[in-house]
Amino acid sequence: MRFTSALMNVGRAVRIGMIPADGIGREVLPVAERVMTAAPGAPKFDFVHLDAGFELFQVTGTSLPQETIDTLKNSCDGALFGSVSSPSHKVEGYSSPIVRLRKELNLYANIRPVTGPVVTDLPAQYQKHVDMVTIRENTECLYIKQETQEDSPNGKIARATRQITEHASTRIGRKAFEVALVRKAMREQEGNKAPTKVTICHKSNVLSVTDGLFRTSVRSVFEADKKKNGGPGRYEGIELDEQLVDSMVYRMYREPNVFDVIVAPNLYGDIISDGAAALVGSLGLVASVNASDTFFMGEPVHGSAPDIVGENRANPIAAIRSAALMLEYMGYTDPAMAIYKAVDRVLLQGKTLTPDLPGGKATTAEVEEAVLRELLR
Repeated sequence: MRFTSALMNVGRAVRIGMIPADGIGREVLPVAERVMTAAPGAPKFDFVHLDAGFELFQVTGTSLPQETIDTLKNSCDGALFGSVSSPSHKVEGYSSPIVRLRKELNLYANIRPVTGPVVTDLPAQYQKHVDMVTIRENTECLYIKQETQEDSPNGKIARATRQITEHASTRIGRKAFEVALVRKAMREQEGNKAPTKVTICHKSNVLSVTDGLFRTSVRSVFEADKKKNGGPGRYEGIELDEQLVDSMVYRMYREPNVFDVIVAPNLYGDIISDGAAALVGSLGLVASVNASDTFFMGEPVHGSAPDIVGENRANPIAAIRSAALMLEYMGYTDPAMAIYKAVDRVLLQGKTLTPDLPGGKATTAEVEEAVLRELLR
């Protein structure tokens, strides 16, 4: 995205909180750390190991120590989160550390690009051009986790509260348009005439109150810009579109090239961005950054993959790209771009792929070595 930031400091190390958490997070985050350190133009880093996760909860009774929160808030410039093994059933006293971290640090946007070389075993005619980014609202929707269960004559009844606010929806809409502006500028620099478009993903034909509020709040950002400027304003040249979430999924697989910047409530954004990973080959390739206006925490989109822990088979590319994405948003664009290009070259060569990708037999360590070779050549 090539953002600049006041977080760049001359003369001192950039302090990055490293939160491996569970499963393969402990295997892929050290790879990302070494790649960041080796990247041309990278600043000096001070990496701080911090604890969180379900496995920590099982031992200590807490999934996110206050010390981790305080260290991130008070002395870190950015952070990387590995993966979490949140159980699919209720565990008394447990809550997801990543969900809480997003709230504690006001990381209201989860930005998930899906782009780069396509690594699938589909015939060439089915491989689509993919260059989209999902801007997922990160603090509310069903993720406020207000659930109840009660008995009735017909059995148990479970309810979940879904919260959509004008404030959060407007804020994420503004972030989506800011990302679109950067993508537009980058395309213009490259002579790329592809249109820049923001698509609102919703289901307001059914959820007319909650999704209706999300839809109108995002649209109001665009309309207010035009009204303020008496016509085309800062967002001139950006198209605004909308798509129902079910047809969004259908079109995403049929015509991914029609999507550019997608802005969505928390749940929809989570689902469609995970699903979009299939378009490029694997969740092991897809990065994200959790963003406030001043703090950025990279996070690979994949889970903790307990079935392959300790087998040296985890794909580290999502973690490496997440580190680059964090650096990019912090303003360190040169090392970020160098990392992106090195990863793309490794994928295009197709010789060093982990088993989650078609024909892949490489180990985590071998992928790291390949990326470092390309980074330093």
